[in-house]
Amino acid sequence: MNLQDLGDRIRHRRKKSGLTQTDVANAVQVSPQAVSKWERGENAPDISILSDLAQLLGVSIEWLLGCQSIDKDVIEATIVDIRARAAREKSEQLEPRDFANWTNSVCYQVTESALRFGGIPIKTRGAGILCLFSGSHHQDRAIDTALNAIQLFNEPLKVGMSTGMIYFGSIGHPDYAKPDIIGEAVSIALLNSEWADDHTDTATAIDDKTIDGSRLKDRPNLIKRQVTFPGISHQVTAVELPLD
Repeated sequence: MNLQDLGDRIRHRRKKSGLTQTDVANAVQVSPQAVSKWERGENAPDISILSDLAQLLGVSIEWLLGCQSIDKDVIEATIVDIRARAAREKSEQLEPRDFANWTNSVCYQVTESALRFGGIPIKTRGAGILCLFSGSHHQDRAIDTALNAIQLFNEPLKVGMSTGMIYFGSIGHPDYAKPDIIGEAVSIALLNSEWADDHTDTATAIDDKTIDGSRLKDRPNLIKRQVTFPGISHQVTAVELPLD
């Protein structure tokens, strides 16, 4: 295997996907320095993370290793929507510049929590962010991000989470396109956060697919509710995230 060719393929797909070396490192749980060495042809990814790396970059393992294969851009991931609950009230109470500063502080703190557990911040959503977790233990890392953000931030947060197959790639006019995520799991994560704000004590709701792939799957006494969301053809099992 030619390490420089492998590094070139990793760099090409990373840049095409709009990811930084840190994003890739977080997603596959290695250091940014390791990714840099891959791309310079100084080292190769460990075989144990090739599957996660290929999935993140939207290619097959065969393509990554230099064999001909069709690129893919659909991956399994856990999507997390974390936002401040008081955004509407703050927008009325604060002057626009002060509200912008407050919003930036929320986004900063929540993004730091996502990065700590290997998440990829996709975009801001008002006073908060939408982020993606892929690779090993992505459900647990998404849950840990939410718990960490709730514990550390001094404003009440609302959290929605869902796991499923999503499209991850550039969206929009070619001159302005940015990496984005699309899929039912994205919609359910966003709907869960809004629903949780009104219907749960902790303002958190994660779907059963996230629970089933996480360390919480055998936890007794989880609060589960069947919810019907507009535009979703099936009922969603919303589970309140235990904060203890």
